[in-house]
Amino acid sequence: MQPNDFDPLVPRPVDLPTVLPPGGAIDPGTGDIAKIFAAPEDPADWPRWRSDLAAWRDEARDRLAYSGAAYDRPETSWASRAYAVAQVWLWDERIFNHAEQRFTVDAFLASIADQGGLDGLVLWHAYPVIGIDDRNQFDYYRDVPGLADLVADLHERGLRVFIDYNPWDTGTRRSGNTDAEELAALVEDLGVDGVFLDTLKEGDPRLTAALAETKPPQVLEGESRVPNPRVEDHLLSWAQWFADSEAPGVMRAHWYERRHMMHAIRRWNRDHSAELQSAWMNGTGILVWDAVFGVWVGWSRRDESTLRRMLRVQRAAHEILTAGEWSPLEGATAEAIAAGVYASRWTKDGATLWTLVNRAEHDWTGDPLRAPLPKGGRRYDVTAGITDPNEVTVPARGVTGILELAPGAPEPAWLPEVIEAAADDPGSGDARFPVRAAMRVVPGRSARRAKGIRVEAGPRSVEVTYRRRETGFYQGAPYVEEWKPLPPRLHDDRTATLNIDLYGPVAVAPKEVSIAEFRAFLEQAVYWLAVPNRFLCGTAEGDDAPVTGVSLSDARAYAAWAGARLPDEFEWQLAAEQPGFERRTPAVWNWTESEHSDGITRFTMLKGGSDYRAEGSDWYTDGGRREPSFSLKYLLPGLGLERSSSIGFRLAWDLEE
Repeated sequence: MQPNDFDPLVPRPVDLPTVLPPGGAIDPGTGDIAKIFAAPEDPADWPRWRSDLAAWRDEARDRLAYSGAAYDRPETSWASRAYAVAQVWLWDERIFNHAEQRFTVDAFLASIADQGGLDGLVLWHAYPVIGIDDRNQFDYYRDVPGLADLVADLHERGLRVFIDYNPWDTGTRRSGNTDAEELAALVEDLGVDGVFLDTLKEGDPRLTAALAETKPPQVLEGESRVPNPRVEDHLLSWAQWFADSEAPGVMRAHWYERRHMMHAIRRWNRDHSAELQSAWMNGTGILVWDAVFGVWVGWSRRDESTLRRMLRVQRAAHEILTAGEWSPLEGATAEAIAAGVYASRWTKDGATLWTLVNRAEHDWTGDPLRAPLPKGGRRYDVTAGITDPNEVTVPARGVTGILELAPGAPEPAWLPEVIEAAADDPGSGDARFPVRAAMRVVPGRSARRAKGIRVEAGPRSVEVTYRRRETGFYQGAPYVEEWKPLPPRLHDDRTATLNIDLYGPVAVAPKEVSIAEFRAFLEQAVYWLAVPNRFLCGTAEGDDAPVTGVSLSDARAYAAWAGARLPDEFEWQLAAEQPGFERRTPAVWNWTESEHSDGITRFTMLKGGSDYRAEGSDWYTDGGRREPSFSLKYLLPGLGLERSSSIGFRLAWDLEE
């Protein structure tokens, strides 16, 4: 496929489900890495397909001498129960209060309660801000005061915690240790449970071996399809950008090892019904990711409702889903199938769980099961909380679960609680996207007037340039409903014309605040540091060098003391395009008064560029000196991690009309 032929709204060939040939005799080069085995279009072919799936699995296990020993370890067996895992930016405003500079675990859990609760979460830490200076990915964890306490707080609330590993981070500070050594030491210091392998399907043998020997031993989760040979030592994987067949297919890695947990995700989707249905039909999990590197991609009430219905059943019926007999696409009536309603069967010790999905855009009501209920048998709609239903409703683009007990089979201990909780959950069919807007924090006016580079008031059009990254720019997701973003639509240079209105004339300082000037502030003012971490880092240059190691709050405090304020990004740019605007040495990014928040992510725009540039990966944030038009959307960390040796600031003053 040529770049010009790439349609970002349809799956690429690599994402499409794999057709399993009759007899299961598929080339290992394809079968061992398939994402999903597609279901045949004709239901008459499904029995043979199920037989072929079993033959394929038996052959692959024999060929690879599969043991499954890692899944038997008591210390890591929890991974097969991690049905819902969230990926959360460490400085997400739900889990971190920027005003008080503290972590807020309970507030975060309350904010996502409608999703059905979590089993684990990935604390995402460095990308997309890494590369602003020479800090490496491990520094972005180790420099966080109280991070081990945060992990302990999450453990107390029953969550498992993952940290993130960025194999592409090769151009920042080197410590002299290998990544495997750094990670092994870090996970033990923090007491986390697992490592997410960003951009990797699998970890290399040294990394995998080192993390298996830590205390506690770590589980590994790759970002995409993990190949069969590595299912042996990678207990989880993302089902990311997996396209399914119309009749739901079978996830290859989970069919190969039922205890291998997979998390379905398409990060830019506003409709998650396809991922939810695929996970429900496979007995696998979901990655909940509603703020993608600073961009709000919230879940609709309908999708949250579907996830809740799924999770309460999956957690309760875990033994049936992992140790029972799984028969994909078995049991639905012809009428249900014709309406787009599909069923799979899971049976253990006289209990059968039927998982059903409705591919249509309207509810379906009826008896979806082909086999009549045996005399003395009992049925329960475990997703709606109904005992002995004559018929069930499978919601539009939703899921339903039916538990059937054979005559004489005992009632599972978990059943009453699940029925009660489901009956009390009204659900929702509201598929609207829950829009959030990032609002600008409006600064106060300066107290003093001063000379500088004058920027006149009034409306105008300003051309700005930026690199399109997953952070987006000011508002909105950059890749709505897209499959995996690929070049040239990722990391490409962009230009936008913004209509702005400057409410009064402004004078912008010709130079950044120097080290000597900032020292005078500290000597003459009473300035209380709420968080001293990393304060004035990177200020080893002479007195005339720009002060660095200051947060946005530090810069504002100095500006207020000087009777000034910070320029916003447009004032900075318009001043920089005039004579007299200078850069101190070394060149550093400049804070601007452009703080924004959507209640989830806090960011600001940096201007000017810096002499520092991290080399070796497009995933690093932008470096090097930049033209005045260039803006860098910088997500704001907390607890001093926003202080950088590559960020300083200059002042601005409001002028009389």
